[in-house]
Amino acid sequence: MEITVNSTIELRDSRLWRERALINGEWVTSERGVSFDVSDPATGACLAHVARCGMHETERAVLAASLAFPAWAARTAKERAEPLKRWAALIAENVEDLAAILTAEQGKPLQDARNEVLFAASFVEWFAEEAKRTYGEVIPGARRDVSFTTVQEPIGVTAGITPWNLPCAMVTRKAAPALAAGCTMVLKPAEDTPLTALALGELSLRAGIPPGVFNIVPSDRSGSQSVGEVMTTHPAVGKLSFTGSTAVGKKLAAACAGTMKRLSLELGGNSPFIVCEDADLDIAVESAVFAKFRNAGQTCIAPNRFFVHAAVHEAFVQQLRSAMQALRQGNGRMPGVHLGPLISDAGVRKVKAHVADAISKGAKLEVGGQALDGAGSFYAPTLLTAVTPEMLMFQEETFGPVIGVASWRDESSLLEAANATRFGLAAYVFSRSADRIHRITRALETGIVGVNTGAIATEVAPFGGFKESGIGREGARQGIADFMETKFICQAYA
Repeated sequence: MEITVNSTIELRDSRLWRERALINGEWVTSERGVSFDVSDPATGACLAHVARCGMHETERAVLAASLAFPAWAARTAKERAEPLKRWAALIAENVEDLAAILTAEQGKPLQDARNEVLFAASFVEWFAEEAKRTYGEVIPGARRDVSFTTVQEPIGVTAGITPWNLPCAMVTRKAAPALAAGCTMVLKPAEDTPLTALALGELSLRAGIPPGVFNIVPSDRSGSQSVGEVMTTHPAVGKLSFTGSTAVGKKLAAACAGTMKRLSLELGGNSPFIVCEDADLDIAVESAVFAKFRNAGQTCIAPNRFFVHAAVHEAFVQQLRSAMQALRQGNGRMPGVHLGPLISDAGVRKVKAHVADAISKGAKLEVGGQALDGAGSFYAPTLLTAVTPEMLMFQEETFGPVIGVASWRDESSLLEAANATRFGLAAYVFSRSADRIHRITRALETGIVGVNTGAIATEVAPFGGFKESGIGREGARQGIADFMETKFICQAYA
């Protein structure tokens, strides 16, 4: 039986619709009873009134996490893995309801939302298994009367701040390794998309994750500063994991310095997409459409600067233009939609500014180039050519459905241009030449390189960047290692 939780969303399980904070296993209002609105970016309609947490609620959550930590950390890895596996299974079982909530508050098409929910479940499953493989080591002693060993121990209470563009997967990519390592967590979801995180919190309780181990304190802009202040300065918090803009990441890192908190920062990108003259253009175009227009261009690894060899430039642009014209844009709940809205009107304004700047500096408009009339934050898929490094869209992350193409001939100049950015998260290379692939991938200053594919995110591989794109890695064995401390034990024998 489907139950209507508001005028637009029907859920099989209405208990997944939560508008209160999760602290110490209980659903609570804010101390002052205040809330903030969450809106549908496709229509502008208000979806929910969510408890607005601040300093008091965050301190309560940190205390709950502190009290829960000793017992949770004392469990064996297998004992921690069991409720995490149940959590992963529950996420997958409730994929339809979670996808409906996600699409309503974030805007992406339902099929993309389903894929993200299953991606989120994969992190919980992976780290539940990795909990049993947090090995120490035995080091050959320097003398015969001593032994050297290392062990891995959980950091303690951790804090997580997640973004709005992947409101399901980014929660589990932080919480799952923290909990698997034996840490507890206080999570602040993005103000635009708290409902998905709260639904995950409900499922974590059903899975048997104890009270206080996983806490969620939603807030809007007016309360986020207070939440962040507690997370970055409270002496009980040992680590902060943040995904978001580089500017905010730098502020959080500075605030954490006073107590020397451990940091994982997954920040901005400015990814190059390189097409060589020997590339398979069908694969390159298909990959460009997937990587750029997934989530309407609102991902940190979306290609932002397209470099296409002059010999195949026209053919690539022609094929890409045709593929883009076939894309259907609209409300993510409608069947057959490929692109939903941008998260807000501010996102639309940024895209408009980048396109206008490029055209004013000589770029040629091939497709799109305008915001859509009517309700919602929609901007048409847009293709520009004759793009140059002086344009804003090459200097900044557009975070929208816009492709700007530049041509190249000389490989050394190409690599210089591709690396001419403060960021180094991801890059994409398309070529049939093994030698060229080796040269280019080794020369690129990025943490991730996709070769002849646009699909590069997976729970089993490390995710993170060089330069100002962040600190640390998420996913893979590196993801759980970042929530643990290495203890060296030097034991002498009598």
